[in-house]
Amino acid sequence: MTTSEQLFEKAKTLIPGGVNSPVRAFRAVGGHPLFIKSAKGPFLFDEDGNRYIELINSWGPMILGHAFEPVEEAVRDAIQHSFSFGAPTRKEVEMAELIVEMVPSVEKVRMVNSGTEATMAAIRVARGFTGRDKLIKFEGCYHGHGDSFLIAAGSGAITMGTPDSPGVTKATALDTLTAPFNDLFAVERLIDANANQIAAVILEPVVGNMGCVLPEPGFLQGLRDLCDRHDILLIFDEVMTGFRLAKGGAQEHFGIRPDLTTMGKIIGGGMPVGAYGGRREIMDMVSPAGPVYQAGTLSGNPIAMSAGLAMLRHLNEHPEVYTRLTEIGDKLVAGFRSSLASLGLNFTINHLGSMYTLFMTERPVSNFVDAKSSDLALFGRYFQAMLKRGVYLAPSQFESLFLSVALTDELVDEIIWANEESLKEVI
Repeated sequence: MTTSEQLFEKAKTLIPGGVNSPVRAFRAVGGHPLFIKSAKGPFLFDEDGNRYIELINSWGPMILGHAFEPVEEAVRDAIQHSFSFGAPTRKEVEMAELIVEMVPSVEKVRMVNSGTEATMAAIRVARGFTGRDKLIKFEGCYHGHGDSFLIAAGSGAITMGTPDSPGVTKATALDTLTAPFNDLFAVERLIDANANQIAAVILEPVVGNMGCVLPEPGFLQGLRDLCDRHDILLIFDEVMTGFRLAKGGAQEHFGIRPDLTTMGKIIGGGMPVGAYGGRREIMDMVSPAGPVYQAGTLSGNPIAMSAGLAMLRHLNEHPEVYTRLTEIGDKLVAGFRSSLASLGLNFTINHLGSMYTLFMTERPVSNFVDAKSSDLALFGRYFQAMLKRGVYLAPSQFESLFLSVALTDELVDEIIWANEESLKEVI
């Protein structure tokens, strides 16, 4: 029995399912999870000493690769001054100033500790600002484990087979309306059927949690127009796309300004950090400036702020990072498409910049129903075949993969080779 297997067996006696986040359990792909001991640059190293090329990057944050020296240095410096104060610090102000500079729609921002906290707070603020109760989300989009969002949720909820979680009350579910992603007409019908009751429309502008799914041309602008017409707040969940698709996230890439934006992942440089921000008059509803209450003992934690500042400053000062990420993504996906063609396969690859998913379906994937047409058993075999060749993928078909600038051209070639050999093995 490997060390990872031993640790997993012990963990199952102490932690629900043996993991602290469901998708890590490998139930969708078979086998047992790998327990990671360390990571550096583009590589993970497990407790048994195996090395893997990394294509998850901690589900997005490690856009510069693991253990990036400026981030490590910032954390080393910060820990000399204590780990937490529960009081304001200079770095919170510097972080807020940098976010406002980088993200087009954000005029004020509040720091929290996770993407889930950010989305929960954003919805509360939207309800407080509009005086309305209902929200529209999209099937397969995952916005954390807040009660309002576990209605046709994505990612781990899909993988575990429980898209609607027990413990979410019927009353909460009634206030959450769902529409298919990329379906403007469905959104318009929901708005008409719930006139003057909808506070917000929330979405991942590029979905990461049913696999990578792109907005069709005109979809985001159509949502912006509908929200403007009906006095509804548009919320972009940029926990995954923020600072990844561009310095200013998906909203910069597509040129669409939401009213509120939620952030996480990259914003913390790998530390547990989230944030939400938006138009000044909306954010001034947040306590103590306004009546909408939201608080957090560890919000603005100085260690997390130090890591996040080092990460964002590097991205802000080095726009060539995004050029390189696009080059890596384009090269990888071109290699995958070439392999599919040579093997006579017509699987779907969705890709934008440093995000991509290979779907085990011949159907184009533009929404949750399309994503669910994937052959999940085949994906499980493919995952194990890639793992055997030293490539670490997300253990779910319903996840985008995230690339980092730590990947060299030689490593990209190795991934392309592993992909083709794995497909030969499993088809």
